[in-house]
Amino acid sequence: MRNNLILPLFICVFICSCKTEHKNEYTNIADLKAIYSSGDITKWPAPNLDSTVNKETFKDIGALPKLQHPEYNPFSQEKSKLGKTLFFDPRLSVSGQIACASCHNPELAWTDNSTRSFGHDRQTGARNSMTILNSGFAHSLFWDGRASSLEDQARFPIGDPLEMNEKLNIAVDKIAEIEGYKPLFEAAFGNDTISLERIQFAIATFERTVNSYKTRFDKFVEGDSTKLNNQEVLGLHVFRTKGRCINCHNTPYFSDNQFHNDGQTLFGTKDEDFGRYNVTKNMDDIGKIRTPTLREVARTGPWMHNGHFPSLLDVVQFYNLGNPAVVQKKYLGKGRDSLIPTNSPILKKLDLEKNEIEALIAFMETLSSSRGRTLIPQLPQ
Repeated sequence: MRNNLILPLFICVFICSCKTEHKNEYTNIADLKAIYSSGDITKWPAPNLDSTVNKETFKDIGALPKLQHPEYNPFSQEKSKLGKTLFFDPRLSVSGQIACASCHNPELAWTDNSTRSFGHDRQTGARNSMTILNSGFAHSLFWDGRASSLEDQARFPIGDPLEMNEKLNIAVDKIAEIEGYKPLFEAAFGNDTISLERIQFAIATFERTVNSYKTRFDKFVEGDSTKLNNQEVLGLHVFRTKGRCINCHNTPYFSDNQFHNDGQTLFGTKDEDFGRYNVTKNMDDIGKIRTPTLREVARTGPWMHNGHFPSLLDVVQFYNLGNPAVVQKKYLGKGRDSLIPTNSPILKKLDLEKNEIEALIAFMETLSSSRGRTLIPQLPQ
């Protein structure tokens, strides 16, 4: 009889002990703060990684390193100066009114803080404008990844009918006719020949200089435990564990540079967007969107590729529900059902508590840095 009581009692004590330990990893914030600010990432708690994430290539979040310019387009001050001038020059557009900076305003974290940008003849763009901050760390550009590099990306807005709406050869000719550009090209490239490739390379060089200052998060994980308060430390821990954010928003860039369906295809509606599929025509890519960086995320709203989320709370609550992607019945049975996308298996209902949601948002706000002043260049004549 005594032995029969001991076993259930042992099991009960073991279960209670496990629950207490799980609770303690949230309540003992002092320990978490010490671990995360130790400067030694090997001491951090294990991230909650989905089975679909490649554990061999996975890289955890951390302080953003110094950006390395590619060998095929090395950095020079002269080339960056030229690229900055071109970035702010509306004469690349057919109307002479729209520059790269029209949608990527340095005063607005290099976005325009609009749901969707206005382009040529006040047409509305198809997607929300992404910030160019830290874009040198991206492996592909645009929400659908259609550009393989910043150099490649630079040509798309010029020729896009919804944006600058100019023929590429005409844009080059217009720049070549401006005498004031010739010494800038000569300083950047060794002679004053003006070509599309040189315009692309100069703009890309400038864009690689548009990077965040050190954030409070960066300073914290590098060893300064005073930079994050207890709520923000809890948010960091939730980000890597229960919240599962780490599965897509990893590496110091806070993006895996991959494509996932986040439940925002909006199948059948006027805002339907098949994302990566529009580029590859691969059925597996229907609805997939490139993972955006979370650096500067507090400053780059509204959020998601369609700009439909006006607050970070809206975004977190959507993910907390498991990214429901309901298709209305009126859009079914019209010969397009094979195009109905499937959400990424990484996305699951999270059951985050109110304090965890608040902590998660507080942590994400530590990923934004102070705004530096950008001097607008004088355009050549």
